Amino acid sequence: MSSTTASASSTSAPTSSTPASQIIPTSSQNLLNDKWDVVLSNALIKTGLGFGGGVLASILFFKRRQFPVWLGIGFGLGRGYAEGDAIFRSNHGLRTVKA
Repeated sequence: MSSTTASASSTSAPTSSTPASQIIPTSSQNLLNDKWDVVLSNALIKTGLGFGGGVLASILFFKRRQFPVWLGIGFGLGRGYAEGDAIFRSNHGLRTVKA
């Protein structure tokens, strides 16, 4: 019972005495931050998978040459960019008004 009262008191609205660094950002800032988190993590994962696929292809098929690794990294970065562009262009999370 005491844990619920402690959590309820810690989620109160910011007062005028709270510093600016502890003020909760607005919902549009949260939406943009969430999108950036998804885009950056997605690009990092796609690039890592492209690197791994390039290393594997280089070892198995191309006598340890470098071009499959760079090609895999390029594909991963390109795919991450394309999906990030689609995420930022989507209307998910935005309020739309039909006139």
